[in-house]
Amino acid sequence: MLKTLKNLWFRDPADATPYINDVSVRIRAGILLLIPLFMGLTLYDVIYSSKWIVDGNTIVDTYDTDWDGNIIYAVQATKRTFDYTIQTWVLLYALFEMICGMFVFTSRLSPTILISSFLGRSKPAVWKPLVPKRFAWVIGASLVSLCLVFFNPDTFAGWVNTLFSAELLPTTVNFLPYWIPLILVWVCLGLMWLEAVLGYCLGCQIHSLLVRFGLIEEACDACNNINWDNPSKESKG
Repeated sequence: MLKTLKNLWFRDPADATPYINDVSVRIRAGILLLIPLFMGLTLYDVIYSSKWIVDGNTIVDTYDTDWDGNIIYAVQATKRTFDYTIQTWVLLYALFEMICGMFVFTSRLSPTILISSFLGRSKPAVWKPLVPKRFAWVIGASLVSLCLVFFNPDTFAGWVNTLFSAELLPTTVNFLPYWIPLILVWVCLGLMWLEAVLGYCLGCQIHSLLVRFGLIEEACDACNNINWDNPSKESKG
C-alpha cells in the first residue's frame, strides 16, 4: 500500500525516462470509459429525441382533417431548452485527467491514477514508456476540448471575438455541426475500449510511426544502458 502511494503506477518516479504500469493504465481507461458513455447518452437525447414537451392534458381534437385525411389535433407544447452545466463539468474533469497523466508530478492529482494503481498493485506489472501514452493523451485532450467548444459555443465565441476584437464567430447559434461531437464520442469510446479491453493504444502506434519517420525524436532504451534491477540508476548519457 505504501509503495503504491509513493510510486503510483510508475516503475520509479525518479527514472530519467518514466515508465508506467500498463495494467493500471488499462484499468484507468476502463474507469474513464464512463465519460464518453455519458456524453453519448446526452448527445442522443439532444439530437434524436423530441425538441418539444407536450402536455397530454391539452391535446384537443379539432374535429378537422388535413388534405391526406389525418386528424388534426391542437396541442400546447413547450420547446425544450438544454442546460449543459453538468456535461461541461464532466468534460472539464476529463480534460483534467488527460493533463494529469502526462507528467510525473501532476499524476498525484488524479483520483483515477490513484485508484487504478491500487487496483493493479497485485498484478504482474507491464512496464511501458510514458512518452507514447502522453502523446495519446494529448490527442484525447484535443478531442475533449473540441467537445467543450460544442457544448459552450457562445462562451468560446466570446473569448475569440474579444481576443481579436472582431466578430469572427457568432454568439447566438452553434457554429459547430452536431455530427462533430457525435463522431468524437464514438472515437473516444472506441479508443478507450481498445485500451481497456484489448490493451491496444492507437495513440501510441501513431507516436511510433512519427518516430519511425523522423518527425519526433526519441531516445533509444537500448542506448540508455538501463539497469532493470535498479532503474533509478539509469545512465544519463
